[in-house]
Amino acid sequence: MNVGFLGIQYSFGLQQSAVNPIYDFLGASPDQLPLLNLAGPLTGLFIQPIIGALSDKTWLPKLGGRRKPFFFIGALICSIALFLFPFSSSLWMAAGLLWILDAGNNTAMEPYRAFIADKLNSQQQATGFQAQSFFTGLGQTLANFSLFIFPIIFIGTTGKLPTWVFASFILGSFCSIASVWWSSHTTKEIPPSEEELKQLVSEKIKVVSPFLDIIKAIRSMPLVMWQLGLVYLFQWYALFCYWQNSSKSIALSVWNTSPQKNITLYEKAVEWTGLVNGWYNVVTFLSAFLLAYFAKKYSPKRVHFICLLFAASGFLFFPHLQNKYYLFIAITGFGIGWASMMGIPYLMVVANIPKERYGVYMGIINMMIVIPMFIQTLTFGYILKHFLNNDPRNAITFAGFLLLASAVCTLLIQSKNKVKTQNRD
Repeated sequence: MNVGFLGIQYSFGLQQSAVNPIYDFLGASPDQLPLLNLAGPLTGLFIQPIIGALSDKTWLPKLGGRRKPFFFIGALICSIALFLFPFSSSLWMAAGLLWILDAGNNTAMEPYRAFIADKLNSQQQATGFQAQSFFTGLGQTLANFSLFIFPIIFIGTTGKLPTWVFASFILGSFCSIASVWWSSHTTKEIPPSEEELKQLVSEKIKVVSPFLDIIKAIRSMPLVMWQLGLVYLFQWYALFCYWQNSSKSIALSVWNTSPQKNITLYEKAVEWTGLVNGWYNVVTFLSAFLLAYFAKKYSPKRVHFICLLFAASGFLFFPHLQNKYYLFIAITGFGIGWASMMGIPYLMVVANIPKERYGVYMGIINMMIVIPMFIQTLTFGYILKHFLNNDPRNAITFAGFLLLASAVCTLLIQSKNKVKTQNRD
């Protein structure tokens, strides 16, 4: 059931590692990047909770059920945007396509979280969510390795962009729709009971319905979700800082260059960033199921706290390493943290929310992810320019300290000590 996450996360891997270098190739300055990445936070802020609320009240058996129609349509939009992205002739054309790409990704990903919660009992949920973490790592590994391998195979430029960009994004376009189609084709949804079906039929969906559902859900939101929101404030602000600046940080620390100084050397830095980011995703899918075991044995809170410490340590060492091979050691810590971020927090909250509202609450959790990203896009350009000397290495260090703050906030979460082990009928 999680194979579709492979294609969705391949797309996210390209966004994390390839989109900002493409902006660089098209002439963007470092302090413009946060605003150019505004698409992700804004589309996630609105689309995921709305899709979640709609999917809670949907049952379309001819189109697959409750969640599958939404993540298939999202994957189709994503696939088209990925195919068109390399043909961007200007900075703002690329930014516009990123908005469409993010809309598709968010439409596809939100129902997937609820899909896992729908299908699995409490004993299986730790493995189910960490399976998504596994496919997150695998999909993003393939995306990042393509950024290293394809420049060797596809040499030269096509228009304003290197030819390897076309190869990576076209492959991503195929993976997105093919993997989601496979999951939709091979995994059936659990049909609602007769009582649930009568309630779905009786509740007519109006334009304002999802918005009212979101407001009601926020008002009755359990305390653990508010506490997780504080963790996410620091955590996701930090991650956006890393993804926007990792290529330029490596270019400066290893090659002592930038896009403005030497574009050829900078391309090498982008290639190496793809390999480094690919490695942290390898660590993610290798450690995902081990974290599920620890979450069951101890508690999701303890596991997430320790993983955030690993991630913070990696970011603090990362910008100071001049040997490009040592970067793999530093980023290993983030790979462990990323494995936790993609699955463990959902275990902290899933036992505290009603089954019939999984969709809207998973969407609200995503709002907690994208609001820090939105704040980052609006504020970090100023911080980078006026306080961090417009130096991407300082941005990575700043992200490391934010992850330390996130780890401390994790300790404040009041959740159940262990993942529930009883079966759910």
